Amino acid sequence: MPEISQRGVQMPASPIRKLAPLSDAAKAQGVKVYHLNIGQPDLPSPVTALDAIRSIDRTTLEYSPSDGYRFYRENLTTYYKQYDIDLTPEQIIVTAGGSEAVLYAFMACLNPGDEIIVPEPAYANYMAFAISAGAVIRTIPSTMETGFALPPMEEFENLINERTKGILICNPNNPTGYVYTPQEMEQIRNLVKKYNLYLFSDEVYREFIYNDTPYVSACHLEGVEENVVLIDSVSKRYSECGIRIGALITKNQKVHDTVMKFCQARLSPPLIGQIAANASLQVSSSYMQHNFDEYKGRRDFLIERLNKIPGVYSPMPQGAFYTLARLPIDDADAFCGWCLSDFRYEGQTIFMAPATGFYVTPGLGKNEVRIAYVLNKEDLDKALTVLEKALEAYPNRR
Repeated sequence: MPEISQRGVQMPASPIRKLAPLSDAAKAQGVKVYHLNIGQPDLPSPVTALDAIRSIDRTTLEYSPSDGYRFYRENLTTYYKQYDIDLTPEQIIVTAGGSEAVLYAFMACLNPGDEIIVPEPAYANYMAFAISAGAVIRTIPSTMETGFALPPMEEFENLINERTKGILICNPNNPTGYVYTPQEMEQIRNLVKKYNLYLFSDEVYREFIYNDTPYVSACHLEGVEENVVLIDSVSKRYSECGIRIGALITKNQKVHDTVMKFCQARLSPPLIGQIAANASLQVSSSYMQHNFDEYKGRRDFLIERLNKIPGVYSPMPQGAFYTLARLPIDDADAFCGWCLSDFRYEGQTIFMAPATGFYVTPGLGKNEVRIAYVLNKEDLDKALTVLEKALEAYPNRR
């Protein structure tokens, strides 16, 4: 048969989903699997969104405009104003989730062979989107010892060359939960301005910042307004991963017009998703506060319990709903697979994401896992008991 494309060969498997067949097999055997591997919120979606879907009275489910319905984009400008982000509807493009926004940003701004600098660990699919665009990710490791703070600017400058086109950040960060300080954001701004780079900023977790660090959007940075491409999504803030609605935001007209070519080629973002997302903008402050309080409580519970397990360490994440934990093992990929295929404790096991998939540098993350605290505290407690028992039983424990 003809050969698979080199791009397809290079495309990494998802560290979040690649062990799913082992999980499915365990469930088929009647095993209770606690999913700590994926950022699928378990909290209810807004009633306003569900009611809007139920009350759809269209006789035809038509194409929406390629940049999304104007009524939704207009309402989004009001949403962003509460974060001191001033936009017009023309600066917002509705996408099929934040993933499509990242992909189209890369396709519009990067040529094959262009490089972007990303602090690692980083959301694994960034690497996949870069490969899709023919671009190259250059990473700078952050460390667990510093809580995954931004690496020194000198390390960024050491990587900058004639092929460097941009910097990509996630703030608050997936997978670490780190929130960049105002000083760090200013350092990034200075670098972007000095070398005339794009700044791709994924800010889908802005609602979930648990410490006193203020939220500084890339859109707040002065003097680089046309360098910024903001990535957003309703998946996390409204527990609406399945409606696939995100946004690409830019004040750079050339970038906007180029992204629109890709949007026109894929025709339109999801119709029903936009209806639900627009209705979600009416959600009460009590809904958002409840979700915030729930995730913060889970975070506090998780980190305290994790760090009581012998040999386990996790820093305190400042935002989002993930943490990276270091385990007393040599190979997290093998351990996570073993938990699903071989280990059972009272008919239960756990599904975690090996951290190697969130690093590009070989060898990093080998004894780390990403844990998503998207389970209630009772289930988190049970899952952590299973983790502790698994580490006790694991034949390759260090």
